[in-house]
Amino acid sequence: MTSMPLFPGFDGLMTLSRREGVDIRPTLLRVLTDLYVQATGHSADEERQFVELASRLIDEVDDATRAAVKARLAIYPATPAPIMQKLGLGPAEEGRRIPLAREIPAPPVPPAPVRQPTDAELRMASNMSMQPKDAAEIHDMFFRASASERALILHNLAQTPLRAAPRIPTARARRAIETLEMAAFAGDAESFALELGESLILPARVSAQIVDDAGGEALAIAARALDMPSPVFQRILLFFKAEIGTSVATVYRLSRLYDRLGERSALVMLAAWRGSTLAVTRAKYQSSLYDGERQRARGAGAQSRPTVPPGSIPATRTGGSER
Repeated sequence: MTSMPLFPGFDGLMTLSRREGVDIRPTLLRVLTDLYVQATGHSADEERQFVELASRLIDEVDDATRAAVKARLAIYPATPAPIMQKLGLGPAEEGRRIPLAREIPAPPVPPAPVRQPTDAELRMASNMSMQPKDAAEIHDMFFRASASERALILHNLAQTPLRAAPRIPTARARRAIETLEMAAFAGDAESFALELGESLILPARVSAQIVDDAGGEALAIAARALDMPSPVFQRILLFFKAEIGTSVATVYRLSRLYDRLGERSALVMLAAWRGSTLAVTRAKYQSSLYDGERQRARGAGAQSRPTVPPGSIPATRTGGSER
C-alpha cells in the first residue's frame, strides 16, 4: 500500500517549471522545505520523498534560493544526510547547538551586477497562463492541504509568474458583497453559493466547494477576490457558519489570514479554480468523444459501393416506337 506524498500535486506543478518562460522551481523548493521543517520528525517514506524531490530542484534553482533553503535546513536537526551533503553542510557535533556550513570560498572575480527587470518585463512575466491540467492540480492540492499548508501556498502564489484572473468590476463586486452579507445573516447557504458563483464566474460545483470548505480559507480567498472590507468578512464568519462563528480561535485565525492575504494570490487561485473546470469537462467527455470518432471511422470504412448484377438494369426506351 503506497503512502500519500509529502507534497500532493508536486509532479503536476513540475510541468509548469518545464514550460518555456515559466520557472517556478525556486518557489516549489521553498514551499517543499517549509513544509518539511514544520514537523519535528518524519517517517522513512517522508524522508525518502523529500530527498528525492529536493535533490531534483537544488541543482536547478538560483543561488539566492539555494542559500535560503540551505539556511533553513542548517538549523533543522532532522535534515537528511544526502541533502546536507548536497548543500555542503557539515555534520552536527557534540556541544554545538546548530550545524555550521562549510566556508564558501570567495570567487576570484566579482560577479557582474544583476540587471533589474524593467516594468514591461515584469508585466510579461506575470502573463504566463496555466493549462487546465495544472490548474486542476493547484485546485486539488489546495483543498487537500491543512491550514498551515494553505497559508504557505497562498504566500508563494504571490511570487509565481502565473497569470492572475482579472479584477471583478467595482460595481459588480459591491452588489455581490451586499447580497453575500444578507445571505450570511439569513443563513441561506444556497443563495450565498449562487451569488458567489455568479460574481466570481465560477461553476456551481466550485462555488459549493468553497462554501462547504470546513477550514474557511477558500471563503477568505473568494472574499479577497471581491475586495470585501475586513469588517464585512468578519461578520460573515460570525453569522454564516456555526462551526466557524462559535470558535473564537478560528475566527481570529481566518481574520488574520484575510488581512495578510494579497490580491494577487487570491486572483491567481481564482484563475486556478476557473481553469480546473476545463480539465474536469475535458476528462468527462474525452472517452465518449473518442468512442464516437472510432464508431464513425468504423461506419465509414464499412460502407461500400453497391454492386448491380449485369442485365438487371432495364433498357431505357427512346422516343421512337418499335418496328
